[in-house]
Amino acid sequence: MKGPWGLSRAWFLGNLLLILYLCGVARASNDGNWTVKHEAGRCALKGQCGKKSFFGGQLPCPDNSVAQKPDDDTREQLVAICGDKWTDEAICCDSDQIDALSTNLKRAESIISSCPACKENFFNLFCTFTCSPDQSLFVNVTETEKANTGKLIVTELDNLWSDNYGKGFYNSCKDVKFGATGGKAMDFIGGGAKDYTAFLKFLGDTKPFGSPFQINFPRPSSGDFTNMITADPEAKACNSTDEAYRCACVDCPGSCPELPKVTEQEYCYVGALPCLSFAVIIVYCVFLLLLVTAVSGHVWYQKHSQRKSERLQLLHDTALSDDEDEGEDVRHAGLLEKPQRQYWINSGCDAAFSKLGSVCASFPLITISVSILIVALLSIGWVNFAVETDPVRLWVSPSSAAATEKEFFDTNFGPFYRAEQAFLVNDTHPSGPGPVLSYDMLAWWFDLENRVQRFRSMKEGASLEQVCFNPTGEACVVQSITGYFGGSFANVNPNTWQKVLRHCTEQPGSQECLPAFQQPLQKDIILGGWDKTDDVLDAEALITTWVVNNHAQGSKKEAIAMDWEEMLKNLLQDAQREAAQRGLRLSFSTEMSLEQELNKSSNTDAKIVVVSYIIMFLYASLALGSTTLTVKSILHNPANAMIQSKFTLGVIGIVIVLMSVSASVGLFSACGIKVTLIIAEVIPFLVLAVGVDNIFLIVHEFERVNLSHPDESVEARISKALGRMGPSILLSASTETVAFALGAAVGMPAVKNFAAYAAGAVLINALLQVTMFVSVLTLNQKRVESNRADCFPFIKIKRVDSKRQSAGQFGYEEEGGLQKFIRKVYAPTILNRQVKVAIIVFFLGIFTAGLALLPTIALGLDQRIAFPRGSYLIPFFNDLDEYFNTGPPVYFVIRDLDVSARQHQQELCARYSTCHSYSLTNVLEQESKRPEISYITGSTASWIDDYFTWLNPTNAACCVEDNGKTCFADRDPPWNITLYGMPEDGEFIHYLTKWLAAPTNEDCPFGGAAPYSNALVVHPDHTDNPIPASHFRTSHTPLKSQSNFIQAYASARRIAETVSASQGVDVFPYSKFYIFFDQYSTIVSLAGTLLGSAVLAVFFLTSLLLGSLATGAVVTVTVIGIVVSILGTMALANVSLNAISLVNLVICVGIAVEFCAHIARAFQFPSSTILAKAPTHITGGGRMSRGRDARAWASLVNVGGSVFSGITVTKFLGVVVLAFSRSKVFEVYYFRVWLALVVWAAMWALVWLPVGLSVAGGEGYLASENEDGVEEDLNRRRRGYGRLLPEEEDEDVDSDDY
Repeated sequence: MKGPWGLSRAWFLGNLLLILYLCGVARASNDGNWTVKHEAGRCALKGQCGKKSFFGGQLPCPDNSVAQKPDDDTREQLVAICGDKWTDEAICCDSDQIDALSTNLKRAESIISSCPACKENFFNLFCTFTCSPDQSLFVNVTETEKANTGKLIVTELDNLWSDNYGKGFYNSCKDVKFGATGGKAMDFIGGGAKDYTAFLKFLGDTKPFGSPFQINFPRPSSGDFTNMITADPEAKACNSTDEAYRCACVDCPGSCPELPKVTEQEYCYVGALPCLSFAVIIVYCVFLLLLVTAVSGHVWYQKHSQRKSERLQLLHDTALSDDEDEGEDVRHAGLLEKPQRQYWINSGCDAAFSKLGSVCASFPLITISVSILIVALLSIGWVNFAVETDPVRLWVSPSSAAATEKEFFDTNFGPFYRAEQAFLVNDTHPSGPGPVLSYDMLAWWFDLENRVQRFRSMKEGASLEQVCFNPTGEACVVQSITGYFGGSFANVNPNTWQKVLRHCTEQPGSQECLPAFQQPLQKDIILGGWDKTDDVLDAEALITTWVVNNHAQGSKKEAIAMDWEEMLKNLLQDAQREAAQRGLRLSFSTEMSLEQELNKSSNTDAKIVVVSYIIMFLYASLALGSTTLTVKSILHNPANAMIQSKFTLGVIGIVIVLMSVSASVGLFSACGIKVTLIIAEVIPFLVLAVGVDNIFLIVHEFERVNLSHPDESVEARISKALGRMGPSILLSASTETVAFALGAAVGMPAVKNFAAYAAGAVLINALLQVTMFVSVLTLNQKRVESNRADCFPFIKIKRVDSKRQSAGQFGYEEEGGLQKFIRKVYAPTILNRQVKVAIIVFFLGIFTAGLALLPTIALGLDQRIAFPRGSYLIPFFNDLDEYFNTGPPVYFVIRDLDVSARQHQQELCARYSTCHSYSLTNVLEQESKRPEISYITGSTASWIDDYFTWLNPTNAACCVEDNGKTCFADRDPPWNITLYGMPEDGEFIHYLTKWLAAPTNEDCPFGGAAPYSNALVVHPDHTDNPIPASHFRTSHTPLKSQSNFIQAYASARRIAETVSASQGVDVFPYSKFYIFFDQYSTIVSLAGTLLGSAVLAVFFLTSLLLGSLATGAVVTVTVIGIVVSILGTMALANVSLNAISLVNLVICVGIAVEFCAHIARAFQFPSSTILAKAPTHITGGGRMSRGRDARAWASLVNVGGSVFSGITVTKFLGVVVLAFSRSKVFEVYYFRVWLALVVWAAMWALVWLPVGLSVAGGEGYLASENEDGVEEDLNRRRRGYGRLLPEEEDEDVDSDDY
């Protein structure tokens, strides 16, 4: 809030000018020429001759006599008030006039004393006008009338002063600040004048409570002033080099040191494009140019070679062509290029997982029981389960500067106030917004506020008076238009209320406009939309703010305040309906509204999340059965469906996912790590997505083993299947776990807790899948082979195909359409040489676009996004942005500084001549002059400056000793502007304690009780540091966007660090919103560190487990491409970077590995049975190229279908449901990001990765299953895999025409 305390501009002028211009009148001559002679040494008016009315003030008489020497007492009196230059001169005033002049100039001094130049010019003008011996040279009495005493009195005159003095006078006073709220003195002594002519006119105009007669200040060039000479003394400049007149920086911009230029974060642009975007586009274009050049050269070279070959063939036309010689050799190129050596880590993993599979399959019930027991033991930790909903504890590390500073502020000054705010807006008419103010509307609004004051809460019976912020102890702080009318509608006159409103918005510090809590109400905080016409009567919104005391979280007092807020919420919801009946709209928010609506959003989204999980569960359960259950087999014998169905297997797979989540939650809850809403909403989805993938891979591999080894026991087949897929699960699970676990190293609790829970859940899920799920799969296979029905194993089916005893027959008699498409069409197509070039160009273009869009990703999280659709807070925040043009307060807090010492006083103050040039208050004043950089506006409430001003003995009514004597009246050294007359040490604390208890009122506007009672922590008994903490308050500019809030926080940090460094004091900034925006000071670097570490972990683990740096690099590049593509999509989809999106990006790295790991491993360890069928036309080129192409084809045929159906489709179905969430935060930060993840990860993994592996993949290894040699592999292929294809296609598949 701004504006002085308890002093009326009109009141001040009434008292000042009433007596200030009391001049004597000699007996007027009978001819009525009041100022006949204009010459040096002669007066124009003098003495006191009566009043115009009973209530009027004494007015001077016209007197054109010669100036007289005063007696010694009068001379001493005049010199005391007007200075030594009046020591020897004759004067045109008497003792009574000087008494009145002294009294009223001292009142003016209380407003302008902080600026010696302004004070000197003000005193000089009125001392000269009242007492100058040459008064008649610049004063001409133009009108008189008879007073109630029968004497003539002056009613109008001309007072001629030079333009130079007028300008200098105005310039010296125009920036002088007054009072704790930083209002301008010019608003009081000059009516807010914008130039010197308006300033002088305001001083001279007749007003009921101002000048008792008209004093005109004509410009010398505006008329003929015969024989008159303008008064033209030298006006003292506020930045004078004379220390006696030089004003402080806070009151005079010319006295301020120049702050160093702020080195803003420069963003490099080339035209409209960021430099990064421009650079990557240029690099991509150069790449395309080089590619076109290389392809053109290659085509030319091939044509040249072909012509040369044709000429040679003419010479050797009887020779056998090279192609004919090689045709048979490359017919089974896949087998010829089959890897010939094993990788020891893979072999060890294969053996370990085979052994694990054998044990679990041999003892399924024991394995299942032990798994359930371990999960149950871990789940005991649920007794410590707690959900963290406090945003402060979610987004800010407890050890961060913002958290420790908030704790310090709350401990020393109390928690920041609870704000309850309402907007009444007139925007319901089809023609658009209109004025909201009317007499009838005011009547209703007064009644509404009275109801708020009267009503009591339901549970605690609390009233507003019990919970409100009441700094003066006399009235609650309610910032409302009702304050202009004393809070009572009886004071609203239907004929004059508009005039009163205009007056109070222009002069909020006027005594008649002050509310009961005695703080001026600036129009920006109670009216909105008036700036469109610059007329407050056209305001489109009325704003009311109830300020309520805050208390420690969980305390009884906080519960009482929240109970009262619940009552206010219900009352305002009823008022919304009343407003609608009047054609108006009411929006509001209470302190507890934000958390309530966020929780409501989460509860609503829970249903959507559950539906998403159910869809993934149903799909997984049904899709698992399709591995062995086809349409052909069902049509052939419907009874097959009851046996081959894997619905129960899918259900148990989902149960295992839930068990892993339960175990992870129990484990970390026992460790005291709280669950967050992000964890509750994301972890089940994440683990389900990962878990279903592994289930698909295990089941599909088991069916292949059923096909290739139908005569072996179930336990042996399970062992082989897990031996083959276990290392692949290990690769994906380990990389995902490490990628998530890296997030636990950051300080932000929301990310840290998520990382711990996610890593634990993924790891536990993987362990349960290779143990418990394998045991369940064993039991399921035994059920199948014993002809028992799925879901009802106690029912044995008799009518089944006899051929079914060949375990895998049903699934592979008729190859699935997706598998056939991948084998015959998709894989050969993308591995075609020309297609590979196009794919590389396309994905590099996608990567380039993603990089180019990175600089456009915004930071922040708009609160409106977090609310459910239809929330009553959404229109409130819209109105807040549209109509509330006041920025949030910001406090610069001083810690552990002994302010009772003179040196430290100088490091903080601003209004005194010895204050340091770069003191805290001086720096804040200078920063407020460049708000576009600092985001600071308005004056600083400097308690130390106002405290010393309160001690000024000229403010006789302020500091009064117990004996009734004015403090510092006879002190030696006296109070002075150099600070050396100010108290120190114990005396400083003594008077400080009195000041903090002093009221702010009409007689003394500098009392500290109201504005500063909560600004200092004073311990008089502590001799080492009696003032351990204090703060200096100013305001931010109106902040309308997330970017504004982030930059305002960064600017405040910069300012505090600058002052700390230059003055050697411990200072930090605090505002209520800082705690929520602290994350953005490091979130970009944090995101880079987290994602970079995760990518390095992916590279290390994939290279280690796959045995190839080259393949590890290709997988890592693929993961990077997926993440960059998602970041580019975030920029296009308006998804900003914050803690939620950062968690999702970490998820993206883990899921991206899931998409890539199985294909990469199938490439490094290809199945010989599949590799043998590689089409010959993709094996052209060099020896290494032929091997990579064949292995890339084999990897797609082997696991491509599982990646698509088990990973891509599952996640896609789960994600699509999130689009129907009522919460914008789910739609924006989950649906958009996860949909981008599924789409981009599928494209990069299924299109780019096989091509990348075929171009730059590492050397492959022999899979452990092939240890028995090529011959046995060929036999097994003829016996088993040969059934994969119809016989008529078996020969054709190897032909060059494939």
